[in-house]
Amino acid sequence: MDDVASRAEAARETSPFLTAKQAAFYLGLGYGTLKQFRQKATGPRCRRHGRIWHYHIEDLEAWSAAQSCGGDGA
Repeated sequence: MDDVASRAEAARETSPFLTAKQAAFYLGLGYGTLKQFRQKATGPRCRRHGRIWHYHIEDLEAWSAAQSCGGDGA
């Protein structure tokens, strides 16, 4: 896990795109869960670069914010 976290951090510093594994870690989801969301078109926006799916950090943050519920916003 630490390797994935360090790679995700390095990717964030150098590129706005994360791989699916990095994006899942960033969101606190399992890789399989994120893959299911992608297949059902219910997850964050993603792009396919060659054979690899990539997620833009802004898309991850927007999707995550849209999932929030409850509370008074304070």
